Amino acid sequence: MRRLALWILPLAFVLNTLWLSSRSTLPFGLQIQHPVDWLAHLTEFAVLALVLELAARNTWRGLPTYRRHLWLFLAVSLFGLSDEWHQHFVPGRSVEAMDWLADTLGGGLGLALSCLPLARRRWLETLSWRRGEARRPDPSVPLVLVADPHWSDGLTGLAEATAARPEADWLFLGDTFDVWVGMPGMASPLQEAFLAWVDERRRQGRWVGFWLGNREYFLDALGKHFDLMGEGIGGGLPAEALAWEHGDLINQADWRYRLWNLVSRSGGMWLVARLLPRAAARALAASLERSLRTTNRSYKLAFPREAFRAAAAAHPQQTFITGHFHTHEVEGNGIALPWAHEGNFMVWHNGGLKPLAPPYAL
Repeated sequence: MRRLALWILPLAFVLNTLWLSSRSTLPFGLQIQHPVDWLAHLTEFAVLALVLELAARNTWRGLPTYRRHLWLFLAVSLFGLSDEWHQHFVPGRSVEAMDWLADTLGGGLGLALSCLPLARRRWLETLSWRRGEARRPDPSVPLVLVADPHWSDGLTGLAEATAARPEADWLFLGDTFDVWVGMPGMASPLQEAFLAWVDERRRQGRWVGFWLGNREYFLDALGKHFDLMGEGIGGGLPAEALAWEHGDLINQADWRYRLWNLVSRSGGMWLVARLLPRAAARALAASLERSLRTTNRSYKLAFPREAFRAAAAAHPQQTFITGHFHTHEVEGNGIALPWAHEGNFMVWHNGGLKPLAPPYAL
């Protein structure tokens, strides 16, 4: 019922716009001249896009922000076009291409403004998404945790750990490869090999989860390979008192990184990458990987203990884990997992964590 109520405001806004468009003159004899009328169109449709986004993000929690924004942008633009066409039949009104352009730009502006909560951690969950089953069939089975392996030349440690723990479930906490873009034709042979390994694990009855990090882009189309996939904050297995996120969004003070994170995962960036020739898209991905080596450098130099402790405190009576920091740290109920680049994994079992490292002794 609450989700349904969220759509009342967008519906009222649409009906009001249609009512105004059906009149030959504005109420109270109001007259708006160029170019102020373009500003009015832009503002009106920015507000429409904003209220649509507020309703949509609380209705379709499994839809990534970039994909939801693309659909809403298209819907707002088409509504603006239909509104102009409707005015063709109203005496005293006319169809204006610039009005429609202002409507469309307003839609993009409203969607951009809707992302401002990224600056505040307590609102980040509204921009996060998850889909799948946040419950393992058998919680007594060990859960292997893999954080930031950054695989590039091979799936270091994966086959050996699988042989050592054939009964285990698996959870990957992001930055699995140096960069991974979920576009057709963009997967490397190594990434295809990893997905084949995931499919085989699931055929063997094992649960496999994947949480996107700051080096994964637009992977939601690959969600069918995993029992659980998500991005942002709010990941977890509630029945096991285990909560997680990748960790790159913990530091509230690092607004430059959050802005970069938002832009690089936006609908506009997806559209650019989708329209580029595959060779150019791969070059863009390589450029992203190089930029990631220097982005956020000051933040990477020191572990943000206070911010990490605050993030963990938001999950009382749970163990809170992250990757991202490439260092093993413990703060209260929060644990930053060690860097898995040399096959240094961890195991969650019976409410506790222990290392699973080469030579993977049973």
